[in-house]
Amino acid sequence: MGLGSVGGKGASGRRSNGASVMGELIQITHNFGGNMRQPIRSHEELEVYQIAFNAAMEIFEVTKSFPKEERYSLTDQIRRSSRSVCAQISEAWRKRRYVAAFISKLNDAEAEAAESQVWLRFSLECKYLDENRRKKLHAIYDQVIGKLVTMINNPEPWTAIRRG
Repeated sequence: MGLGSVGGKGASGRRSNGASVMGELIQITHNFGGNMRQPIRSHEELEVYQIAFNAAMEIFEVTKSFPKEERYSLTDQIRRSSRSVCAQISEAWRKRRYVAAFISKLNDAEAEAAESQVWLRFSLECKYLDENRRKKLHAIYDQVIGKLVTMINNPEPWTAIRRG
């Protein structure tokens, strides 16, 4: 269920990265245990989406303890940016027929992930968050950013490009 790499088509019609040519659309697949490959049908099946969603939910839980005076500022900002990462990935997935639109939405997701890291730093400096929790969440967003950059730099396996 990782990012995969671009590969040539083998004798089976399946690409080495798990994509197969179905009709004229490239179909992205992932493993569900063992070697059984299933097509990715939803953005919710993307590993990067799942990681970002779990991080956003952790941020939501952590920010419940932030002071009330931060409700409409820091709390709101960090919750919005963390949730926006997921929303932008979802939009990118739906726009994958158009490489430029797909990349644009992934760039937006990357920017929101970096913004979440900034708000985490503010949360630490304001003493609303301990260093270990900040480091853990920051590292998760580094992972999300890395996966997004990989997809941005190599969109072909992820986009539903018509052949011919």
